[in-house]
Amino acid sequence: MSLQASAKVQKLQTALHVKAKEEPSFRFYALYDKVYRDDVLAEAWRLTKANGGGAGVDGRTFRDIVAYGVERWLSELAEDLRTKTYRPQPVRRVYIPKPDGRQRPLGIPAIRDRVAQTAAVLVLAPIFEADLQPEQYAYRPGRSAHDAVRRVHSLLNTGHRDVVDADLSGYFDSIPHAELMKSVARRVSDRHMLALIKLWLVMPVVEEDGRGGRRRTNPAKRSKRGIPQGAPISPLLSNLYMRRFVLGWRVLGHAGRLDAHIVNYADDLVILCRGSAEQAMATMRRMMTRLKLTVNEDKTHLCRAPDTPFDFLGYTFGWCYSAKTGRVYIGTRPSKKSIAKVCRTISDATSRRWLLKDTPDRVDRLNQVMTGWANYFSLGPVSKAYRAVDAHARTRLRWWLCAKHGQSGRGTARFPDEHLYMMMGLNRLSERTRDLPWANA
Repeated sequence: MSLQASAKVQKLQTALHVKAKEEPSFRFYALYDKVYRDDVLAEAWRLTKANGGGAGVDGRTFRDIVAYGVERWLSELAEDLRTKTYRPQPVRRVYIPKPDGRQRPLGIPAIRDRVAQTAAVLVLAPIFEADLQPEQYAYRPGRSAHDAVRRVHSLLNTGHRDVVDADLSGYFDSIPHAELMKSVARRVSDRHMLALIKLWLVMPVVEEDGRGGRRRTNPAKRSKRGIPQGAPISPLLSNLYMRRFVLGWRVLGHAGRLDAHIVNYADDLVILCRGSAEQAMATMRRMMTRLKLTVNEDKTHLCRAPDTPFDFLGYTFGWCYSAKTGRVYIGTRPSKKSIAKVCRTISDATSRRWLLKDTPDRVDRLNQVMTGWANYFSLGPVSKAYRAVDAHARTRLRWWLCAKHGQSGRGTARFPDEHLYMMMGLNRLSERTRDLPWANA
């Protein structure tokens, strides 16, 4: 079977989306057999491989699968799905450091399970896309975090300056399975598809026990809550459950009664109002309680923008100053936390553990980090943030070069700016602002 993107898959997705859009109450009864179609699984493999990532608990990598034979491997997966003998493997859990010193758990399913889940998403996403609300911006075709940022900015400029900056405690880990499956079953009546999703919700977790062994647990099965972070199916399911809150807000009349508008991206949520923020916050708390979700009281607060700035999706919303016109206006800029985070990544990329790497390798890594960061943080007056990141990258690269070559000092004489940028090819973010019409302030 070909691993090229299949026109047949696109045709299937279009047909499912059109049916869902035209008949909002229709329940799809024959979906499971689409998951193990050759073209769907081939597309799922292509997407999974493009996303990369490490091996799961079985240790099997993409290279191993290619050596084994992709077509043979996919055929075996298809047969397991067709005969209903497919069972997901436990999820390998790793921890990612957070800025506050805590660690965020991330699950890494086996590649086999990632491909199966991606195949299911290819079939299910067009159906549920027809039902997701305009206020939801995450993991959707034609929508992005930038769109959510622009929507918040637009609401602020139309006078919606009383802001509920909401935070949910462990949203992905808190989603109740029974209520989530009701949301799925509202559109899907295929019992085999429903059973497949249930299998993924209760996958065991395997992690290092700190003594050279492994510990296996199943908190999701025990608590009947949570979706596996890091799994391909999770973004779709998280959007589907958040839809309950977003749709309920409008259907119950809160949007019109309070003139309060939601902007949602995954588990990030703000409500922008005209003088009704306290009522909106109280209403939001009651609705979240009914949805069996927990509001993080320490991080949820009210503010009056732009006098009191707030952060959303890495941007700070507040007063900005134009050096060109001297005008003060409501705008966005990269938050201090976002700048600090990319600087930590740059520091890590130039730490002592990389001294044996070649210099071009480290410069390429820095360029990759900085370019990716700047591609996202390209809205509003970014010049000051870019200059701060540039300065940190120069300092860290010089430190790394001195350490690599056994030199003392800061390295400014041996490695001047011209050498770093012209000879080594380090990117200079501040030059990007020439191409950003909104970023010259």
